[in-house]
Amino acid sequence: MYTFVNNIIRFSNKTTLDDFILTGLSTKHSIEFPLFMLFLVIYVFSFLSNISMTLLIGAVPKLHTPMYFFLSHLSLIDMCYSSTILPKMLSDFLTKQKYISFRACATQMFFFAMFATSECFMVTAMAYDRYVAICQPLLYHINMNNTFCWLLVIGSYMSSLVASVTHTVAIFSFPLCGSHEINHFYCDIPPLLKLICKHSHARKSVIFSLSLAMGIVSLFIILTSYVYIISTILGIQSTHGRSKAFSTCASHLTVVILFYSSVFCIYFSPSLGLELGNIDKFFSIFYSVASPLLNPLIYSFKNTEVKNALKHFLILNIKMKHLNT
Repeated sequence: MYTFVNNIIRFSNKTTLDDFILTGLSTKHSIEFPLFMLFLVIYVFSFLSNISMTLLIGAVPKLHTPMYFFLSHLSLIDMCYSSTILPKMLSDFLTKQKYISFRACATQMFFFAMFATSECFMVTAMAYDRYVAICQPLLYHINMNNTFCWLLVIGSYMSSLVASVTHTVAIFSFPLCGSHEINHFYCDIPPLLKLICKHSHARKSVIFSLSLAMGIVSLFIILTSYVYIISTILGIQSTHGRSKAFSTCASHLTVVILFYSSVFCIYFSPSLGLELGNIDKFFSIFYSVASPLLNPLIYSFKNTEVKNALKHFLILNIKMKHLNT
């Protein structure tokens, strides 16, 4: 995939691939080591939580349902796109000059855009899954069959790949001009857009239109699904039934609100004429660092099936160890 990104960059008119300078989170060197330790703990815990969720869902047959199938891919995506950002971010905390090469910057942006877009599509697929489960329960196993679930997942990955290639080509296919300083802690689309010069309006329009279209379509499907879901739940006579139905959606709805609120502030506010300044770094930390950490915690702590499956899995492993000894 790195070679593929390099092939995209070869279309560039740039004759030399200069380094960029990342401003990072803070200019105060005295707090960079404490930040390094903090984000190292977050990254390790996030990585282990997501890979554990993926392995648990794969190992426990009770969790082999469409909802947990999508959740396992969500955990895989979270693990990948936090790994695209945090290792470089951690190394920058330990250096005075935070350089990143032209190719490395393009590669980082390509993978981050791909995984972030995949997350957008995956939570949309999960919303549709909840809609079918609650609003069409008798047809759930027919509509959400294994083939259809795989089509949704593969479609999410392929659409994300196309979107990421489009973004990368739009930004890096022509020379960037002006300062080589990126006012961010990684190569994200909004700060890079500020560095483009040639055909800048057309390129910004392509990127914004594509991002807006994907965001609106995904959000429309999610909101429409929840309108029907809430309408169906309110029609349930049993209080226990309503509570159970709400609990199956609470975790996913929490993830959707956290993800889309931060993404909107980063990607759509500049297009509406709203300048966030350095506050955009806070929102970027939220969806690139905190979100991959919170997602498995939200689903594990608020989901009885996951907690029971984990307990059963641990007890079974302990018994197997005793039998082996």
